Amino acid sequence: MRDVEVIVVGAGLAGLRALYSFREAGFEALVLEASDEIGGVWNHNRYPGARCDVESYDYSYSFSPELEQEWRWTERYPTQPEILRYINHVADRFELRSRIELRARVEAAVYDEASATWAVHVQGGRRFRCRTLVLCLGQLSAPKLPSYPGQSDFAGETIVSANWPKGRSHDFTGKRVGILGTGSSGMQMTPVIAQTAAHVTVFQRTANYSVPAANAPLTDEEDRQVKAHYGERRQLMRNSPTGLGFLPGKTKTLDAPAEEREAVFEKAYHRLGFGFALTYPDILLDEKANDIATAFLKRKIAERIAVPELRDKLTPSTHRFATRRPSVDSGYFEAFSRPNVELADIKAEPITGFTADGISTTAKHHRLDVLIYATGFDALTGSILKLDIRGRKGQPLRDKWREGPLTHLGVGTAGFPNMFIVAGPGSPSVLSNVMVSIEEQVDWFVQLLKHQRDAGLDEVEVTEDAERDWTAHVQERARETLYMTADSFYNGGELPGKPRVFMPYSGGVRHYRRLLQGSAKDGYPGFALRKLGPAAKARAHA
Repeated sequence: MRDVEVIVVGAGLAGLRALYSFREAGFEALVLEASDEIGGVWNHNRYPGARCDVESYDYSYSFSPELEQEWRWTERYPTQPEILRYINHVADRFELRSRIELRARVEAAVYDEASATWAVHVQGGRRFRCRTLVLCLGQLSAPKLPSYPGQSDFAGETIVSANWPKGRSHDFTGKRVGILGTGSSGMQMTPVIAQTAAHVTVFQRTANYSVPAANAPLTDEEDRQVKAHYGERRQLMRNSPTGLGFLPGKTKTLDAPAEEREAVFEKAYHRLGFGFALTYPDILLDEKANDIATAFLKRKIAERIAVPELRDKLTPSTHRFATRRPSVDSGYFEAFSRPNVELADIKAEPITGFTADGISTTAKHHRLDVLIYATGFDALTGSILKLDIRGRKGQPLRDKWREGPLTHLGVGTAGFPNMFIVAGPGSPSVLSNVMVSIEEQVDWFVQLLKHQRDAGLDEVEVTEDAERDWTAHVQERARETLYMTADSFYNGGELPGKPRVFMPYSGGVRHYRRLLQGSAKDGYPGFALRKLGPAAKARAHA
């Protein structure tokens, strides 16, 4: 059993930030990472076209002004290889690798009440003991696969986009490729794979909204301008609802003259990407406002689809804009104009089975050499609950969260002392620029742990009352929006049998930060702060 003050699980963007910040605060921290490389989702999601939907300057760390000035982004929206290079640069520049253990897949974590410590079990038999356990497992890092008759019968190459094989070429020359799924991954990879594949079949269950990425190389002048005003840019991000670096207008959608509104939408459509949802402040709050934005986007999608008989099929009809996470694409709809790209509408013509050489639907048999599952994730809770985490009296977290995640401020859960979650359920997480959310939470954790250390406290634990009140508040804020009008990974609708509760906090980045700051200022209400008695300490040392 190896003793460490703080164990961080996961070496993605959150894990590296936590490691750096804990170390700078004087804590002995160690990161355990299952993979053979750092990077988290940006290590695994190596599929063709993988790209962030947040601008590169904003999808970066703010803790080091020197890092901000030194690193040169090449594109407005960074690709997976560039983000991974950035992550590795950060690890090297700040000498973090010596405190990261790779190929260390955490299987279980068990809380010992006598010593107020966590026993962390790693695949292969290694064990660690720590006072504080910090989960940096990502919101979209537990891939889910569909279940169809005879899936194992397919004899061709099978790839899961979220675990793209290292070294697997993006060149599909001469191959008949099937892409199952039309979320962000499917929309990003389709136009890229279509450039080389002999034929591409996109299997669509639900048509999705997407806004053009408007991506472009960053000029030296743009780079100088951003770096000259980075501080102001960061402040704007922190004080925005989503951390995207700009504020929605104050005029409500229906209060804007129709001609002016059309011009505003047009400008946002060609510039803001995912931020189109913030064009007006009520797009996700008011049905009539959303209907206007949705109608605009449907017109724009139709303009991008050259084949008339495909327009209805590729235009979303089952949900309002942004009630499911929209995509930011580079030529997805235009790809269907290519003679080698075909749409298989599996809602209208369901899949009936798999064969050695393809997929059969009620309409036809699609012959394939390669099948790519771009079918999304068990979001927000999946990566946490796949670990066997046991709190007081051996209670499994899976049992506690059976009806949905229960947290206070999204940072901890009652019955699991000294365990904290970064950017998980109950926090802004997937409704925000996650880099802003990560840094806000990590800085707050450092402040809390310093308070715990200085006061000689052994346990920090969420109270049941605080957990109940916060969980109710998360649902209450969600009901103020349109999010619950559609099935999505926001509310458990992505998996059959998953609890149908809203998981991220929709109250906004700025408001959430103020809540964290208020909690620290007021002495952490909603948390039980305890010292072990002499007898318990003696047992722990024994």
